[in-house]
Amino acid sequence: MTQPIKPAVFGNPRTRTARSRNPATDRGQLGANQYDLGSFNEATIIEAIRQAGTISRTEISEQTGLTQQSVSRILRVLLERGLLAEGAQERTERLGKPRTPVRLRAEAAYAIGVLVDPELMSVVLADLDGTVVERRSMPLTPAIAPRELVESIAVCVDEMIEASGFDPTTVLGVGVAVPGPITTDGELLNLPLSEAWRGVPLRQLLVDRLQRPVVVEKDGAAAAIGERWIGRTDRAGDFVYLYFGTGMGSGLVLNGEVYRGISANAGEFGQLCAVRAGRIDAAGRPMLVRECNPTAALPEIARELGYAGSAVSFREMCAEVGRGNPAAVAAAQQIADVIALGAVALIDLLDLPTLVVGGPVFEVELRQIVLSTIDRAVNELPTAHFAREVSVQPSLLEIEAGAIGAASTIFHASFAPHVRRTQKYRLN
Repeated sequence: MTQPIKPAVFGNPRTRTARSRNPATDRGQLGANQYDLGSFNEATIIEAIRQAGTISRTEISEQTGLTQQSVSRILRVLLERGLLAEGAQERTERLGKPRTPVRLRAEAAYAIGVLVDPELMSVVLADLDGTVVERRSMPLTPAIAPRELVESIAVCVDEMIEASGFDPTTVLGVGVAVPGPITTDGELLNLPLSEAWRGVPLRQLLVDRLQRPVVVEKDGAAAAIGERWIGRTDRAGDFVYLYFGTGMGSGLVLNGEVYRGISANAGEFGQLCAVRAGRIDAAGRPMLVRECNPTAALPEIARELGYAGSAVSFREMCAEVGRGNPAAVAAAQQIADVIALGAVALIDLLDLPTLVVGGPVFEVELRQIVLSTIDRAVNELPTAHFAREVSVQPSLLEIEAGAIGAASTIFHASFAPHVRRTQKYRLN
């Protein structure tokens, strides 16, 4: 009988690591062969397996820089714990040693992901591959009391674990994605659309109610973590995630790690759009940019541009965009133009190779307009545009980016290798 995976943070190494014994290998975070860095090396191996899907011991050694002896020892431990499974032996050469690939066992660990939005709460139970096993959703109002919000989340969590039939100890924790700003300890600060939630210590309230590890993350950053976790090799490099939610946000993945900033509030995208678009108030502060709240802006701008149809809601207006209504299309283009200016600022500042666009309100009717506008802007307007080509891609997670991303924060905090994080996640 395998032992359940404990909700502990892998990857808390000493400050000094050994150099790789394979200097030709320079792929991500290399391991260290000292025995006292075992937890870091475990995480390094798990990361190599996660990205590859299935991989042999020799390939793990080549990619991580760890000796084959170290790899075999650590794999033995991870197999005994039930985190990994071995595939059938394969011969790569007629007389060669059989290749026995290993993979993560998707059913070895689970996480709950919660997306809290002023209008909707989405909750998923996901396995280690990011596959959603159970899901729940319920409408919210911005005025819902904090204790009621916590209880609603807790009821969904308890119902899904019971419905799944899984051993509750295999559920490592609960990740919660929220609009920012937040504190490093998961307190909700001056949320512009949810006055009733301001100053609420959401993480601690959920820990007290659920008696489980809880991570609270900004929705854009959570989506970026989910994209990294699910995307394997497709998202192994640096990228920025532009997140379409109630407002526009962004998440940064740099050197394989989500960049949270000193206060866990990195990625305030609306400020960049305001500065780039020249929307500054008399005191020199960036103004709120309505185009960075697409759900409210699309119907409003369309009416200003002459729309006279029956569409009222954001979703209805997206359908009008899909039907080619001139005013609706022009409104979507105006929103895309402003968002593209913020994207240019990010590319100019960070020199990133990939820009991912997604989120729960990145509707299919908007995608061609938004993606083509951003692609053109980031490849023509930045100062160093001749030096690189930026790949603009739709998210792999689509509409459940926030909730799956929130679940992935638990996996990321538990298993991803790191030497230095700007702000570490608490899983206790």
